[in-house]
Amino acid sequence: MLKVISFKICPFVQRITGILEAKNIPYDIEYISLSEKPQWFVDISPNGQVPVLVTENGVALFESDAIAEYLEEAYPALQPGLSAEQKALNRAWSYLGSKQYLVQCAAQRSQDAPTLIKRAGKLASAFAKVEKVLGEHLFFKSDSLSMVDLAWLPVLHRAHLIQENTGYDFLTFYPKTKAWQKSLLATGLAEKSVAEDFDEKFTGFYLSGETFLGRCEQGGDCNASNLEECCIEGDCCKTKAVTCRNSGSSCGC
Repeated sequence: MLKVISFKICPFVQRITGILEAKNIPYDIEYISLSEKPQWFVDISPNGQVPVLVTENGVALFESDAIAEYLEEAYPALQPGLSAEQKALNRAWSYLGSKQYLVQCAAQRSQDAPTLIKRAGKLASAFAKVEKVLGEHLFFKSDSLSMVDLAWLPVLHRAHLIQENTGYDFLTFYPKTKAWQKSLLATGLAEKSVAEDFDEKFTGFYLSGETFLGRCEQGGDCNASNLEECCIEGDCCKTKAVTCRNSGSSCGC
């Protein structure tokens, strides 16, 4: 059986477990602490990062892009019959999605409103690109799941959790992407591809008192005085909204 080496809130891991769940491939999973990496993990992971996928032949694969390609090639394809050009485009759009993982992580950890606005703006540029190509399909250019959908699943899942807990929506200005998010979440893959205590671990790290969004959740420092340097005041926090002066990015908590 396949084995995934994981860190509980790692989006790169969720992409891989999402693929495994979507393809109904059985797997075991082992969680490690990245601050105290066991020697056996260091021995099989050249970059010291998760995910690592140990194949049924005992080969340890690393780098999520490479693992995703392996799972698509070694097991029945999610979208059989794609042309070489379509496969290449899917890899490109998947790469654009995975490039946003660390961008989103940084935005979620912002300590103040100006930092959140700046970092969310970088994430917004990617949403703007995907918004242009999304159509009326349930998923990415199709009514069936693709590798692109699984690459973007961690981003859209985390955006949902942030909105659910704080009211802040990274997707405010992107209705097609919002609809895509809804369709992906409706598959149940978001919950299936993470640990049972994922929500607790995620909010504990990204919505603590150390983060601006965390203080919004706790009803602390999220108020107009924190936002007036960069925003046109509306209201703030869960039941309110703020429109930013920068190009189309929401800083409403």
